[in-house]
Amino acid sequence: MTTLTYKDLHRQFKLNGRSYSKVELKEVAYSLVKEGEEYEKSIGDFLIDWLNDKSTIIVHTSGSTGEPKPITLQKQQMVNSAAATGSFFALQPSNRALLCLSADFIAGKMMLVRAMILGLSIDCVSPSSNPLTETTGDYDFVAMVPLQFRNSLNELDGVKKLIVGGAPVSYTLKKEFLNASQRTNVYETYGMTETITHIAVKPLLGELIVSDIDLDVFSILADVEITMDERGCLVINAPLVSDEIIYTNDIVELISDKQFKWLGRFDNIINSGGVKLFTEQIEAKISPILETRFFVTGLPDEKLGQKLVLIVEGIQEVPVLQEKIEKLTFLNKYEIPKQIFLVDSFIETASGKIQRKATLDKIAF
Repeated sequence: MTTLTYKDLHRQFKLNGRSYSKVELKEVAYSLVKEGEEYEKSIGDFLIDWLNDKSTIIVHTSGSTGEPKPITLQKQQMVNSAAATGSFFALQPSNRALLCLSADFIAGKMMLVRAMILGLSIDCVSPSSNPLTETTGDYDFVAMVPLQFRNSLNELDGVKKLIVGGAPVSYTLKKEFLNASQRTNVYETYGMTETITHIAVKPLLGELIVSDIDLDVFSILADVEITMDERGCLVINAPLVSDEIIYTNDIVELISDKQFKWLGRFDNIINSGGVKLFTEQIEAKISPILETRFFVTGLPDEKLGQKLVLIVEGIQEVPVLQEKIEKLTFLNKYEIPKQIFLVDSFIETASGKIQRKATLDKIAF
């Protein structure tokens, strides 16, 4: 078996329908930086960094759980990640791919790496909220964030395989997709910058009902080992993409040595009167009755230590919403928010993730 390296450029690789040698691709990259639109400049910057003689590249985290920080990645490990994705999804040379994510972040960068290493023909469009409206023809492989996925539900017929990452896919969005009767194979992914995008995937298949939320499990890719630490958080050993064992803040339930269920973030746990509440699980249960964006969090409380509150984006009739929540039979009494707060718009990271703390700072409690 031939070993792929970061110095390779697959002869069947195409960028926006054209083939290039490495020298020609460098020239295209410089042209994008000098004359391209903002999203094209990001693509050009990454290609220039990728095609230089260095074995490493600097990327930045998304900043969803803190300030964005630079991370140095081995190019060969990025190649290994691309090869694992290609194997899992059976991607073949000349398959058509679409880059509709920002190349400023790892997910967008890796779409380009997969194309260069696996020989994909990749088209690049602006990372808008509804990117498929800018494209023509069919695609074998596309990556999106949940917002793009939601806005593209009526245009998915031309996409064979779609991965969705960057944030959990909500219950409501899963239900909308299943009701749309699309033929697209959609997979929710789990990963982070440190693991060079996803190390586990979960297909959005089958009839989804609320009681099945607990049955949603991620399956890990090849050459990945998972365990839990004393906090119940996921520990990842993926030597092909990381030199170090990665200790996450994601609380999980291990189904087997190959599968896990994601419960939520350790730093988002609310301790209310001695009861541990998982915010992401509560959000999944509330999502069927809310079409707008929202999140739950804990605020200081003299009696409980922390009280559960609901933060909703946009205009809502608070008494009506509170009544609907109290009628949800699958919420236990501890999971019913004590208060509801409205905010005009959530504060987001550059990659579109909600910044919970910054959003809370906008509210006068």
